[in-house]
Amino acid sequence: MENLMGLLRIHVFRGVNLAVRDVSSSDPYVIFKMGKQKLKTRVVKQNINPEWNEDLTLSIQDPSLPVNVLVYDKDLFSLDDKMGDAEFDVRPFVEAVKMRLNNLPSGTIIRKIQPSRENCLSEESCIIWVNGQVIQKMFLRLRNVESGEIELQLQWIDIPGSRGL
Repeated sequence: MENLMGLLRIHVFRGVNLAVRDVSSSDPYVIFKMGKQKLKTRVVKQNINPEWNEDLTLSIQDPSLPVNVLVYDKDLFSLDDKMGDAEFDVRPFVEAVKMRLNNLPSGTIIRKIQPSRENCLSEESCIIWVNGQVIQKMFLRLRNVESGEIELQLQWIDIPGSRGL
């Protein structure tokens, strides 16, 4: 607990135009890895545009570690098929939270992050002040696959008794 900075809630909205890995569709799920932590969404059956609308929470000890995103197709009788991967850097988000902003109008953009060769963003990602909290929405383009994007939203959760930011 003393090494913990806080929690990062990842809201996994949906996948868009994911790769077909079965006959005409896929049964996708997403794994998030950061350091030794590993979280997984539920499987959405036969859907290349799945809607998870699921919250997963990572404990943040070292914000310099990337969050790896792995998408798989669930198979019953063989190993699950890879459907692409991505990663994102939580440092810009953590830096925005560290600013300890208050009393901003809801919807105020704190920072914009442009897609580049160094990140997996498929479009501009904004870190925004919304109703007293810092959030970041992002579309990640999957790598090592013919198509697919994942839509996420990040939110910070302070923990009493942690070292904080």
